Amino acid sequence: MKNRKRNLTMMAVLVFVCAAVALNWSYNRRWGTPDAEMVIAEDAAMTKASAGEFGKAALAASEYFAEARLTRQVSRDEALQLLQTAATAETASQETIDSAMSAISAMATCSMKEAQIENLLIAKDFADCVVYIGNDSVTVAVPAPSEGLSEEAVARITDIICSETEYAASQLNIIEVRA
Repeated sequence: MKNRKRNLTMMAVLVFVCAAVALNWSYNRRWGTPDAEMVIAEDAAMTKASAGEFGKAALAASEYFAEARLTRQVSRDEALQLLQTAATAETASQETIDSAMSAISAMATCSMKEAQIENLLIAKDFADCVVYIGNDSVTVAVPAPSEGLSEEAVARITDIICSETEYAASQLNIIEVRA
């Protein structure tokens, strides 16, 4: 009796998870990919409203980060679409489906880690940033003053990356974005 209840519960949970995935997928397909001009215009308007004394320099840096995020998202969406097409093809072997699902899972994990690291860096007094997690390295683009990042700032970035990922400091690339 206990096994039957447990199996029914597991099946119900599985049905709900599948339904949630299907609804999420259909919702995302309905809205399509983000419009590059709209994202840049929104980021520019927000920066202009809050820039104050930074003026055009902050706006230029903000545009860089907005474009970088958009480029990252568009390329990730295209790769995801290709993987989903490969996984749902009628002639796809089980090995191809498993490989595509594994790649999709890895992309989702990287996306979540990138967002988490970006939020932590912003919380640690960086105005903005973009993080890219690759197969063998992590690249972080942060705004830098004209004299460059201080050793303390580099140490904060390194500490966050090493604590949130399995990458070593030698696998970290920091790009200083100067306005």
